[in-house]
Amino acid sequence: MLKQKLKDYRLILASGSPRRHQFFKDMELDFEVQIKSVDEVYPSELQGAEISDYLAKLKASAFKDELQSEDILITSDTVVWHKNESLAKAANDTEAKEMLSKLSGDWHQVISSVCFTTVERQIVQHSITEVKFKHLSKSEIHHYIEKYKPFDKAGAYGIQEWIGLIGIEEIKGSYTSVVGLPTQLVYDTLSKLVT
Repeated sequence: MLKQKLKDYRLILASGSPRRHQFFKDMELDFEVQIKSVDEVYPSELQGAEISDYLAKLKASAFKDELQSEDILITSDTVVWHKNESLAKAANDTEAKEMLSKLSGDWHQVISSVCFTTVERQIVQHSITEVKFKHLSKSEIHHYIEKYKPFDKAGAYGIQEWIGLIGIEEIKGSYTSVVGLPTQLVYDTLSKLVT
């Protein structure tokens, strides 16, 4: 069991996301949360997974001189990629409406990157999931934004919320990755790290 393998390590999750916290609990892993503010800016030429990989590594760099030999730091980033455009977190109702209107009736990619950092090495992995929304009506988009305020989520939606339940027709890939953390990838990578 991975929990037993990790007993001599300190697992640090650098994320304020309650969804990611819950996934770690559900995987039966002991961890502590440490959050550092990072200016999430990336070079404009980056595309798709390059963006989330870059940002996951950038978040790890804030801990560069603090890690101890027994520490495993986990940082992550999720990008919604649609028609060669990254749909980041919406700043307000208008941006959220624009994003959901773009995603309506179409496929997009949700890319979640995870960076595993120790004193000795760094591994970056990502998971790409294809998601298809039905055609969302203006009233459905309005209701979701008004009630759920999805401004902390890439693409302005959470698959686990009302909009996901009523709007997503098809998904190809990892469901948990769309929520924000590809749990199977995390579990397997940690297992290899500590063998």
